Amino acid sequence: MANKNLTSVLKKNAMLIVLVLVYIFFTAMTGGKMFEAMNFNALITQNAYVFVLATGMLMCMLTGGNIDLSCGSFVCFLGAIGGILMTVKKVPTGAAILVMLLVGVIYGCVLGFLIAFVDVPPWIATLAGYLAFRGWGTALLSANSTTGSISLAAKKDFLGIFSGKLFSTPANKMNMICMAVGIIACVVVVVVSFLSRANKLKKGYEAESLTALLVKCVLSVAAIMLFAYKLSLAGGLPTVLVWVAIIVLIYNFITSRTTLGRYFYTIGGNREATRLSGVNTRMIMFLAYLNMAVLTAITTFIVTARFQAANSQAGTYYEMDAIAACVVGGVSAYGGAGNIFGMVIGATLIGVINLGMSLMGVDANWQKVVKGVVLLSAVVFDILASKKNSVK
Repeated sequence: MANKNLTSVLKKNAMLIVLVLVYIFFTAMTGGKMFEAMNFNALITQNAYVFVLATGMLMCMLTGGNIDLSCGSFVCFLGAIGGILMTVKKVPTGAAILVMLLVGVIYGCVLGFLIAFVDVPPWIATLAGYLAFRGWGTALLSANSTTGSISLAAKKDFLGIFSGKLFSTPANKMNMICMAVGIIACVVVVVVSFLSRANKLKKGYEAESLTALLVKCVLSVAAIMLFAYKLSLAGGLPTVLVWVAIIVLIYNFITSRTTLGRYFYTIGGNREATRLSGVNTRMIMFLAYLNMAVLTAITTFIVTARFQAANSQAGTYYEMDAIAACVVGGVSAYGGAGNIFGMVIGATLIGVINLGMSLMGVDANWQKVVKGVVLLSAVVFDILASKKNSVK
């Protein structure tokens, strides 16, 4: 019985174990550089786009394995609009952000309408955006600058919101507020975990053993406090981490606690049965792509603030990283299965691979090869696991 429980725990946390092993591998291969405080900070700031875009991609994939190929190019296009408004046209930062959000909403509505109500296949509709927005964004930047890039270094308010630090302190000096935030996060995780288990037992649902829960809580607390400690030495809490945390928590609530969230799963499981049960499946598909466009707009803010510029290379291969993060994190390529926690694990793994190989000086082309192999391995693992469960 103990062996069976251990096997079950290992299966459920397979990607988390892989993440830890990969991190240890890169720490050893980089001579401990991966464990430095500034690289903990870099893991968040350089890969925040993966978490935000993967959250939107998760909602699309739940509806039946659908994806959005246009999000990376749309980041380029929206960045060009923002750069022109804030720097060339001298539009106030707040107004420019609202315009960029509005453009995102308009695109989301158009894309959602084509997919949900005109029945254009998602990969065709978004492939059109992938091609068009990259060209459009590059053309706008070329027409408004001599270098194809518009600097946003002077927009301190914009940079502070999306790439600054809260309660900033000098590097290598412990930031006590950052540590306090870590402690609060630990308390919340532990309390929520125990309340969730108690709620499952009360309703008669299957719940993990108390021992497994305790081990999970101890590991979670250790990971959170390690991150808090390293970030406190790196100068404080990155504002982008706050954005990512808010988005992840909101969508975790939507997918696990709301009727709307359950509809995304049921459509992916059996769309026709969901429609016959009275659910407006077309509207759910519409919302999935509208939501993706809004999160892409938020990603644009984060990316342009990080690079302090709008340029034609922004967003390159972002859609691939988002899809990879979802699939590696256990989101089914066929839809109907996956969760936010798994996606976060997948996005973190993609981020660790990106950072680790960069620190090792691995050529960018080989980095793509490695991520391709990781993605294929995750899909094969998902298919084999599904077949094994169906045989049982």
